[in-house]
Amino acid sequence: MSSSDHVSWFEDVGLDDRPHVGGKGGSLGELRRAGIAVPPGFIVRTRAFERFIETLERKSPVRSMVESLPPEDLDAASACSKALRARVEEQPLPRDAHEEIVSALATLRRGRDPMAVAVRSSATTEDATDASFAGLQDTYLWVRDTEDTLRKVRSCWASLYSVESITYRRRHGFPEQSVAMAVVIQTMVSARTAGVMFTRSPTTGDRSVVTIEGAWGLGSAVVGGEVTPDRWVLGKITGEISVRDISDKAIQHIAAPVAGVETVAVATELRRVPCLSDAELEALRTIARKVERHYGRPQDIEWAIDRESGEILLLQSRPETVWSAREAAPAARPADNPLSHVMSIFGGRK
Repeated sequence: MSSSDHVSWFEDVGLDDRPHVGGKGGSLGELRRAGIAVPPGFIVRTRAFERFIETLERKSPVRSMVESLPPEDLDAASACSKALRARVEEQPLPRDAHEEIVSALATLRRGRDPMAVAVRSSATTEDATDASFAGLQDTYLWVRDTEDTLRKVRSCWASLYSVESITYRRRHGFPEQSVAMAVVIQTMVSARTAGVMFTRSPTTGDRSVVTIEGAWGLGSAVVGGEVTPDRWVLGKITGEISVRDISDKAIQHIAAPVAGVETVAVATELRRVPCLSDAELEALRTIARKVERHYGRPQDIEWAIDRESGEILLLQSRPETVWSAREAAPAARPADNPLSHVMSIFGGRK
């Protein structure tokens, strides 16, 4: 497998390549470099997006149309979003990009036919240390057909012009020229159990623990808040389990027969059964520590356990932002005059 102008395989990229493969693509490549198991796949590089947008720009403005929006004008953003998303969805892919994606899909499918893929947005501004775009762009699961995969690539690009994404960028003053979209395409995991884990407590910020949340089936039910997951808190060093909170998991997401995901009821006898064994919790803790050491900072991690093999696979790792932002915030507002604190001390002396 070799990368090309418009396609890069996970093993060929890392975090330094984020300007070309986006936050999610760079992270998946970096995980592979760290020796962490991830579902195989490739990234449609931002070069394909840039050429695509250039074609649209020759007909009428795209980026300047967004930059002209008043940051708080939701009606204008909605109208802009509707127009731009329609244009992106209708415009054909550049021919060479189309051919490279089709070729990469054929390579990915070797020995795995039939095979479903996830098509996931990977914006260049995603998971920045000073702002997080995670969740503002689209992801499509269990895409089975080549032509549908190509359509979903355009849909991911179009989601960069969703109302939420446009207004977020306008309010934060991101220049449109610096915003681009790569797209991750990777094999789907038929997950028995999936969820998220945090290498510091999401509720207290405690860095000495790993918090693991999971439920039956695909992780989309957990990430989307459709099921209350089981929750464990483990000592990062000792592995001691200080919290076991087993929920009533009434539903789960599974692969739909044709494409996409469907919601089904969990069998009655499994609803209150822990979705992870203690051995699996220990394995997840070990992986969480390895990932945090590699990145050098706390991480939010998406994981899944393959239904057939029992292998733990990571789907994403991104920097934790909530507690890190609080720690980075100044303790007090800087004074206009840096000597004012000295003057206040001596102000009463003659």
